[in-house]
Amino acid sequence: MGLNGYDVAVIVLYLACVTAFGMHFKKKQSTIKGYFLAEKTIPWWAISLSIVAAETSTLTIISVPGMAYEQDFRFLQLVIGYMIGRVVISLLLIPHYFRGDLVTAYQLIERRFGQRLRSLTAGLFLLTRAAADGVRVFAIAIVVGIALSGLLHGYSDLGRDVTAIAIVIILTLLYTFKGGMATVIWTDVVQLSVYLTGTVIGLFTIAHLVPGGWHAAYAMAAAAGKFHVFYFGWNFYAKYTFWSGVIGGAFLTTASHGTDQLIVMRLLASRSERYAKMALVASGVLVFFQFALFLMIGALLFVMYKLIAPAVAFARPDAIYPTFVVTRMPHGISGLLISAILAAAMSNLSASLYSLSSTTIIDFYSRFNPGVTEKRKMFLSRMATIGWGIVLFGLAIVVRQSGQKVLEIGLSIASVAYGSLLGVFMLGVLTRRASESGAMVGMVCGFILNIFLWQFTGVPYTWYVPLGSIVTFTIGYGASFFLRRTMPVEPVAEVRA
Repeated sequence: MGLNGYDVAVIVLYLACVTAFGMHFKKKQSTIKGYFLAEKTIPWWAISLSIVAAETSTLTIISVPGMAYEQDFRFLQLVIGYMIGRVVISLLLIPHYFRGDLVTAYQLIERRFGQRLRSLTAGLFLLTRAAADGVRVFAIAIVVGIALSGLLHGYSDLGRDVTAIAIVIILTLLYTFKGGMATVIWTDVVQLSVYLTGTVIGLFTIAHLVPGGWHAAYAMAAAAGKFHVFYFGWNFYAKYTFWSGVIGGAFLTTASHGTDQLIVMRLLASRSERYAKMALVASGVLVFFQFALFLMIGALLFVMYKLIAPAVAFARPDAIYPTFVVTRMPHGISGLLISAILAAAMSNLSASLYSLSSTTIIDFYSRFNPGVTEKRKMFLSRMATIGWGIVLFGLAIVVRQSGQKVLEIGLSIASVAYGSLLGVFMLGVLTRRASESGAMVGMVCGFILNIFLWQFTGVPYTWYVPLGSIVTFTIGYGASFFLRRTMPVEPVAEVRA
């Protein structure tokens, strides 16, 4: 069936409304901390919803249903680990973030170790975050390509992709440029509501299309084993088992939500340590139900396409859900669901732009220019936001031109880096005698190990962070004694921004 002009009008209207909404909430910021931390005035529940929106990309929405379509609900084992990781962060890392006046996660590293390691961790974050987000931005073109293939048949593939990526980046920049973190968080709340509402509509539409309705669809999915969650096998090379899911997921989330500026900046915007913990733990509950919803979409699509064979076989699992939206949903609703997928893309993009910009200005520029005025830092922060938008646009085009192999590489880099980052942070909060030089040695060893596992072994990515962080921690602690470098028992109270 494909989208028609009415669907396109719905998409355009949505993009215009969400951009106007974001610009409506903007307010003039006078300090760099107000710009990046929203003056710590945001309620915990809004930060919680923003965390979920920030960690949900277009790839999540189009890929997770494909997992259930091909297999079952075993991915939820990893999500259980996500929830455990949030508890670990609340107990170990959040208390340290609220001691002092921090703006980025990597200021904590300088307070505990020193400037060299702060630069190393912040630099690794910038490289891996940009690479991973370039892939996520490219996912926009995948969705738009499927959605508008009929309307834009006269356009070249490159022209269509470049236009789609540019439009979303420009619109996101319009409301992120001036308003600061407050604008981003409240817009995230709206975007999350849109894509979850759209997904629920999609779920009931699929059930309606199956002969016999919801009960028949559920019974057929259950008979096909789609709702199996737990697999207690000891196969180390299996990607989703109970052990790799719970352990790997806990380590992965502790790294991604406890050391990655993308999420840490939201926690630091909380009114207090207690509210930051409430926001983080609550987001874990919502993430669990969100992934269960996406998986249910995939299970019901399996039933529907088993009864009603698709006109053309799916080239890849990622294409199943967007193809259903375009070909099977009523006009208007199709446009709303495509808008919902774009909502996730814009939420993730705005979060990425602010995390990259804050790390660039706070962890690098301000450190080497201590006398710069707040007005100058505000101007440069906005320029950095635009600059990173251009960088992500360029990386998305590179990914698009390089094909699927680079797409997979870009998604893997973040997991490879998280192991060494988490190991360094654990050295900082769990030990008092680890030194900066020892931690740097451990970090390099952990990073090299994960590159080796990724490139030369069949070890699944779910084990990268646990193995990388353990090696980083162990070697870093041992190297500290070998190099005979120790840190003071009590860390200093202040960190230069």
